[in-house]
Amino acid sequence: MAGPENVRKQTTWGGAAGIALLGFALVYRFFPDVIHVSPGVRPTSVPLHTGAPPPPIDVRANAMPVVEFGPPREMAAIEGPPAPEVPATANIAALLKQADKALADGQLFEPAEGSALLLYQRVLDEEKSNRRARAGRLAAQDGLAGMIGAALDQGDSAEAERVVAALDKLPHDAERFAELRERVKLARTLEPLLANAAELLKQGRGLEPAGSSALDVYRRVRELDPDNRLAQQGLEQIQRGVLDRALAAVAKDDFAAADTVLAEAATLAPGSQQLLDTRSRIEGMRRQRAETVLAQAQSALDSGSADLAERLAQQAQRISPDLPGVDEFSDRLNNARVYASMHPGQAIEDPFLDRAGSAPGLLVVPTGTFLMGSPDSEEGHRGAEGPQREVAIASGFALGRSEVSVGQFREFIRASGYKTTAESEGASSIYDEASGRMVDGRGVTWQDDYRGRRAADNLPVVHVSWSDATAYLAWLSERTGKNYRLPSEAEFEYAMRAGSTTRFAWGDGDPQRVIGNFTGAGDRSPAHRTWRKAFPRYADDHWGPAPVQSFPANPLGLFDLEGNVSEWVEDCWHDTYIRAPRDSRAWVNPGCERHVVRGGSWGSDPDQVRSAFRLSALTVTRSGRVGFRVARDL
Repeated sequence: MAGPENVRKQTTWGGAAGIALLGFALVYRFFPDVIHVSPGVRPTSVPLHTGAPPPPIDVRANAMPVVEFGPPREMAAIEGPPAPEVPATANIAALLKQADKALADGQLFEPAEGSALLLYQRVLDEEKSNRRARAGRLAAQDGLAGMIGAALDQGDSAEAERVVAALDKLPHDAERFAELRERVKLARTLEPLLANAAELLKQGRGLEPAGSSALDVYRRVRELDPDNRLAQQGLEQIQRGVLDRALAAVAKDDFAAADTVLAEAATLAPGSQQLLDTRSRIEGMRRQRAETVLAQAQSALDSGSADLAERLAQQAQRISPDLPGVDEFSDRLNNARVYASMHPGQAIEDPFLDRAGSAPGLLVVPTGTFLMGSPDSEEGHRGAEGPQREVAIASGFALGRSEVSVGQFREFIRASGYKTTAESEGASSIYDEASGRMVDGRGVTWQDDYRGRRAADNLPVVHVSWSDATAYLAWLSERTGKNYRLPSEAEFEYAMRAGSTTRFAWGDGDPQRVIGNFTGAGDRSPAHRTWRKAFPRYADDHWGPAPVQSFPANPLGLFDLEGNVSEWVEDCWHDTYIRAPRDSRAWVNPGCERHVVRGGSWGSDPDQVRSAFRLSALTVTRSGRVGFRVARDL
């Protein structure tokens, strides 16, 4: 059994060991960073400026980090873990315990004798290297810095001064608080300015009068203290009123005024969340309103009101310049104006309004510009084909896909009882196989072919004068309610060229494949005659007109513009293009006796198949080589 002396020693050493163990546990529990948690990393400080007073520092609420005890696990059996720091004396242990509790309770500087800052300093006075006390003092100072910063941010300079005054009575790191002290001094200067600005806001003098408004005062505060929270809040309050004006302007559809007000608001508190939110809200309202107006424009266009549709589309674009769908609508509006809501290449077949049947099929011709006529240097050039000039086809029109056929013209004669020029005059020009020439054929009418024999319904109608063609077109206009007419000379050449600038519609040389009904060296008449002038190495197997649409269409989808039969156009004959229109209008002189015939025929010389070739003919001319096709306004 141990003696009294041994018991006393065991008790003393046991107590010391217990205190040491308790101290290690406290350090491990409350200041794990002190025990080599992560090499080279110091405890995180409390930020100097926060948006609100810091909560009491509850070290008991700290999560336990993973503690690294240095050497790898396999080395532990050789070296063992490092020994925890043990307070030198029971007094230090007691002070640390008291200081930890004060820190946990938020008693950073009050009461003075029991504050965490003072208690940790007492420990350091006895043991300067005590890591636990140094860490605790650092945490307490961080907490105090946060309290001072929070008081300043809230405009409570009195509270900030009180904490600084109490801090002056306690040991602390003066350099850490130097900037805060300057802020406290500045706060005392700014306090009356902020109070004045607040009073001006209450009086409704946020922006006016200039020079003595709340805005002016807050800006002076920001010049002295760029980070002043109260000044920022005041500016945002003024900005909120300005933003309300922007929303009010939007409610009246005055988006231009809203943009002006937004620009004004941006100068008050640039980048504020309420500015960003309002701008986003207005942009959404702008886009929605623009889409509504554009939809109204589309409805107006659908109802045929192109002018109203254009005004509404312009309004929609003013509201939202980058509105999706505006470009597509502009194209549609342009089509509506130029092509009557159709599109280039669209096929048209107008039904008769008062009877069964329909007008000849047409295609919508795209607008554009081209050089009309031929240059002096072109082989086969004639003086009547110049001077060459640029012509703009700006008005949309539709052109017959092929020449008017015998069957189509028959409908007109049966319905109207019209008597053609050939019927009135008793003759027309026909091909004479015996002589190989065009001669007068007695009793020949529109019902006959190029030789004066009964024509098939699918052949192009010939033996019709310019007057016969215009009479048929007037009848079509009455039957369909559309404006049918002959094409102008400019429209005809534009459609025949179809974008080409060469001598012929297909190029400058002879045709390399069968593309139309021309005079070919390989063609033979019924009596095996050949052409005196013809395209060499070319044959189309037709002597005389071919049925309509027997050959390939040109790039616009139109047939036989450069061959088969020559065609009447609207224009009166003029010897040159001097003073000729530079648009698609026909050049007409009232009462003129001669009109223009365009395009080559089955019996034309190769030079007469050129795109620029034009021929003068009396209005009453009838021939087995001349027909016509329809055109219509859109």
